[in-house]
Amino acid sequence: MINRIVLAAGVAAFALLGGPATTQAAIELHNTVTGEPLNLDDAGPEGRDTEAFKSFIETGKNPYNNEPNCLANGEQLYLGMCSGCHGHVAEGKIGPGLNDNYWTYPDNNTDKGLFETIFGGASGQMGPMYGAVNPDQMLQIMAWVRHLYKDGVEDAKWLDDAQKANFKPYDGHSHAPKPDPAKTPEACKVSE
Repeated sequence: MINRIVLAAGVAAFALLGGPATTQAAIELHNTVTGEPLNLDDAGPEGRDTEAFKSFIETGKNPYNNEPNCLANGEQLYLGMCSGCHGHVAEGKIGPGLNDNYWTYPDNNTDKGLFETIFGGASGQMGPMYGAVNPDQMLQIMAWVRHLYKDGVEDAKWLDDAQKANFKPYDGHSHAPKPDPAKTPEACKVSE
């Protein structure tokens, strides 16, 4: 932990002393329940080399929230891995609902917090998911969950101002829009 703090302080000092303007410390990820640092190496290398994941790990924001062509794969992954506990439209079953403005773990109202819970697990039956889906797939699942959100825009901390201005609550249709194959990022292509 001390090494991480020293590294972050060194990067910040470098930037303040005239280092490249693009120098930016990556976010730190912690277990939702224990607060211990998460180790991305637990997941293996697949899904950590995509542009979306690289952007997420620098900013804490999920770029797939702005990519409608990734929703179909996010839906498929969600239905296969998450719906048994969280419901087909994230309404909740044995696990909590994910489509409203109540979060069992309040940090899940941010992309960073939701990723931490999916990656590292939570209380009860929610174990770490890094052995079942890779980090990029987690971001796609998160985008699908955000798509299913049905409550007020004022409570949706993961949305930026432009997204809030165009926000429409989920209307109850359970399927993602059909992706445009020419515009769909490779990581989001629906597997047959």
